[in-house]
Amino acid sequence: MTSNSATNNHIKRLKKIPLRLILVIPFVLQIFAAVGLVGYLSFVQGGKAVNDLASQLMEKASKQVDEHLDKYLALPQQLMQMNADAIIDGQLNFNDQKASERYFWRQAKAFKNINFIGYVLTDGREAGAGRWINGIDLLVYENLRGNAKASDYIADSRGNRTKLLQSYDFDPLSQAGYKNAVEAGEFVWSQIFSFEAANLQISESAKALENNTNVLPTNIGYQNYVALPARQPIYNSDNKLIGILAIDILLTDISKFLSSLKVSSQGQLFVIERNGLLVGSSSKYPILSKMNGKTERYNALKSPDFLIRNVADNLKKQFNSFETIKSNQVTNITFNQENYFVHITPWENEYGLDWLVVVAMPESNFMAQINASNRTTILLCITALFVAILIGIYTSRYITQPILKLSEASEAIAISKVNQKIPENRIHELNVLGLSFNRMAQQLRDSFSELEQVNLELEKRVIQRTETLTQTLNELKQTQAHLVQAEKMSSLGQMVAGIAHEINNPVNFIHGNLSHVDNYSQELLELIQAYQIYFPNPPEALQELINKVDLDFVTEDLNKTIGSMSIGTKRIREIVLSLRNFSRLDEAECKEANIHEGIDSTLMILQHRLKAKSNHPEIQIIKDYGQLPLVNCYAGQLNQVFMNILANAIDALEDSFINNPTIWIHTVLTQNNILISIADNGVGIPENVLSKLFDPFFTTKPVGKGTGLGLSISYQIIVEKHKGKISCDSKLGEGTKFVIEIPLHGLLNS
Repeated sequence: MTSNSATNNHIKRLKKIPLRLILVIPFVLQIFAAVGLVGYLSFVQGGKAVNDLASQLMEKASKQVDEHLDKYLALPQQLMQMNADAIIDGQLNFNDQKASERYFWRQAKAFKNINFIGYVLTDGREAGAGRWINGIDLLVYENLRGNAKASDYIADSRGNRTKLLQSYDFDPLSQAGYKNAVEAGEFVWSQIFSFEAANLQISESAKALENNTNVLPTNIGYQNYVALPARQPIYNSDNKLIGILAIDILLTDISKFLSSLKVSSQGQLFVIERNGLLVGSSSKYPILSKMNGKTERYNALKSPDFLIRNVADNLKKQFNSFETIKSNQVTNITFNQENYFVHITPWENEYGLDWLVVVAMPESNFMAQINASNRTTILLCITALFVAILIGIYTSRYITQPILKLSEASEAIAISKVNQKIPENRIHELNVLGLSFNRMAQQLRDSFSELEQVNLELEKRVIQRTETLTQTLNELKQTQAHLVQAEKMSSLGQMVAGIAHEINNPVNFIHGNLSHVDNYSQELLELIQAYQIYFPNPPEALQELINKVDLDFVTEDLNKTIGSMSIGTKRIREIVLSLRNFSRLDEAECKEANIHEGIDSTLMILQHRLKAKSNHPEIQIIKDYGQLPLVNCYAGQLNQVFMNILANAIDALEDSFINNPTIWIHTVLTQNNILISIADNGVGIPENVLSKLFDPFFTTKPVGKGTGLGLSISYQIIVEKHKGKISCDSKLGEGTKFVIEIPLHGLLNS
C-alpha cells in the first residue's frame, strides 16, 4: 500500500508539469547536447591531434637520438674487434712499444672523438695515443712501470715521438675500468668520467719543448670534457689474461647533436643516466661544473637550465625513481604556468649502458588554432540552443493532444497486471504501439512457460547423470578393491621378474628389428633423393605435400630418432637384466651365485634414491670388493637382505642433512666365511634401540613409512636360511654399520 501511494503521489506531481514544457525541454536539451557533444568531441579530437602530433615529433626526435647514440657508441666496439684481430694476426705486437704507439696514433687520428686508445698489460705496461691537452692535436703515451714514469710525447705526422711533453706517476692496474674488464671477462663500458684538458698556448709549448723541460708552461688554460671508457680483456692461446684494450670516447658531441635537432625553440632534449647525471643536453648551459676544484657533471635535478631541472624533478616525483622507467613514457608537466609534453625513451646497450632520452616541448606551440576553434564552437552552441527553443515551442503545439492521450493509456497499463491488454485507440501510431505491446506481453508469458519446462527437463537430466556417476564410482571402488587385493597377493620378486620378462620380449623384438628399420629407411630416403634428382619439378600437389611434411627435417631427424631408439632399447635390456638378477626367481633353489652381482643389481634399483634432490645432496657409494668365489646360497633372498639394509641406510642419510652422505660396501673372504659390511655416515642408532633392531614389527620410522619387518626377515634369511650371522654396530652421530657373515660351504654340508 505504501509503494502504491508513493507511486500515485509521484504521478500527481508529474501531472502538474505542462506537457508542452516536457516536450520542449528534452527537445532543446537534445539539440544542445548534440551540438555540445560535437563541440566537445571537436575539442577532444583537436587535443588528441595535438597530443598525437607532439608525440610523433618527440618520438621522431627520440629515435634520431637513439640512432645517433647507437652509431656513435658503436665505434669503440668496432675498434676493439679490429685491434683484437690485429693481435691475432700479429699486426699489433706488445713487445714493440713504439710500433704499438704508432698503430694507435693512426686510429686516434682517424677518429676525432677518441680521447684515448691503447692497451694495458697485466704487468702495468701501457701504450697508446689520444688527445687530452688542448693545443696539441695528438699525443703518444708510454708507461713502462718499474722505475720509469708515464710519459706524454709530441708525435710527428707519422706517429713517431719527437719531444717529451711531460712525465708523471700513474698506476693503470688500480683503475676501475681495468678491474671491471678483468672481472667481466668481456667487453664492458665503465663509468663516465669528466676531466679538464690542459690548454697549451702554442708558443709557450714550443718554447718548453726546445728547453727539453718536462714541466708544462705556467700559462695553461683548461677545458672540460666528458668521456666514456670502453674496456675489453685480451687472452693468449692458453686463455691466460694478457691485459686489456682501452678506448675513451668523448661524449661532448652528443650535446652538439642534441642542439642541432630543431624540435622546438622553447623545448629541450637531454640524455641522463639512471642516477640522474647528465650525459648530454640541447641546453645552452654546459653539463659540467667545477666544484671545490673538481670537474663534475650536473645532476638533472640540479641543472642550471630551469626547464631540465623542472622536468627531472617532476619525473622523479611521478615515477619515484629514474630506475623504475622501463618503457617509453609520455606525460605532461606544468612549468611557468605553461603545460609541457614530455616523452621519455629508455636507451640500452647490450654491454650494460642504460640511459634515458627525454624530450620536453611546450603545448602552446600547437594549441593556438585549437583555442580559436573552441571559441567558434561555443558561439555555435549558443545559437543552436536558441533555434532549438523556438522550434520546440512551435512543434509542441501540434503533438500535445495525442501525447496526452498516450500518457493516460500508459498510466493505465503501468498499474495493470501483465495479462491485461491495452485497448485500441483511434490514433494509428498509438494503436500500433498498443498491439505491439500486447504481442510482447503474450510472448513473455509463453517464454515463462517454456522456461519452466526446460527447468524440469534439466532437473531430470541432472538426476540421471548423478545416478550414472554414482554407479560408475561404485564400480571404480570395487575395481580398486580388487586391484589392491590382487597387489597384496603378489610378492616383490614375482612382480619384478614378471615385469622384466614381459619387457624383455617386446624390447628384444624392437631391438632386433631396428637395424632392419634403419636399412629400409635409408633405402627409402635414397629412393626419394633419386626421385628428387630425376624429377626435380614435381606436380604442384606433390610439392605442397613435400612442403607440408618438411621432407628435409624428416630426413635429418629420422636417423637421429632410430639412433635414439637403439640406445633406448639397449638401456632397457640392461635394466631388464639387472631386474632379473635381483629377482632370482629362476634360482629359487640353493645355487652358486655372484654376491657382487646381487649387490650391484640392488644398487641399480635404488639408483633413483641416490641422486641429488632439492633438499638433499647426492649419496655417494664407495665399493671395496674383495676377490670372492661363487657362493652356494639363495641369491634372491640375499638380494632382499641387501635391499632392506641399503634402503634403511638411504633413509638414515636423508634424515641426517649432512654435507657428504656416503655408503661404504666392503666384501672380503676369510678362511671359511664371506664377510659383507654395509656402513653409512648417518645419524646413527641409539643403544636402547639396537637390542630391538631385529624384532618383528619394531621400527623407528614414522607411521606409514616402515612396517618393522625388513630387518626381521633379513635376520631369518641370514641366520636361519644361510646358517650365518648378521650384526649391527652404531653410535649416535657416527653412523651405522651392518656386518653379514655367510659360511662358504655351510649350505653344502647341510
